[in-house]
Amino acid sequence: MSGELLHYEDFNVGDTHTCGAFAMSADLIREYAGEWDPQPFHLDEELANASVLGGLCASGWQVCSIMNRLMVLGYANQAAGMGSFGIEQVKWMKPVYAGDVLSLRYTVLEKRVSSKRPEMGIVRMRWEALDQTGQAKTEMTGTNLFRVRGAGEA
Repeated sequence: MSGELLHYEDFNVGDTHTCGAFAMSADLIREYAGEWDPQPFHLDEELANASVLGGLCASGWQVCSIMNRLMVLGYANQAAGMGSFGIEQVKWMKPVYAGDVLSLRYTVLEKRVSSKRPEMGIVRMRWEALDQTGQAKTEMTGTNLFRVRGAGEA
């Protein structure tokens, strides 16, 4: 793209890209949980080991926040973004443990130009948090809105 922002036209149905890396640590897990999700398997290693999760693991909401960071750094900050309609679905499929290194894989599921705002392209995506082995841990589906290239220009 050589410095040009990504636009609606740059996202094609079926495109899949992987970006970023975020190393999860026990300290980050406990810090987040202490503030936002104080469940025992996010805070206490001994209790977490005895739980169905089998070890200290990150809050699903923390993983979603990390996915958002990877999304922003991976493509959104380099795009002619116009917001989002939100997240349709979140699936927490596997625990994220201390030592996991997460990356984000995004896939374009469908796209269309807004009928009410033709300068706006609506791109529905699936985002997956993958661990260092490529296993999907969390999945989200939702939309990004991108400016249509040349829309409204004279």
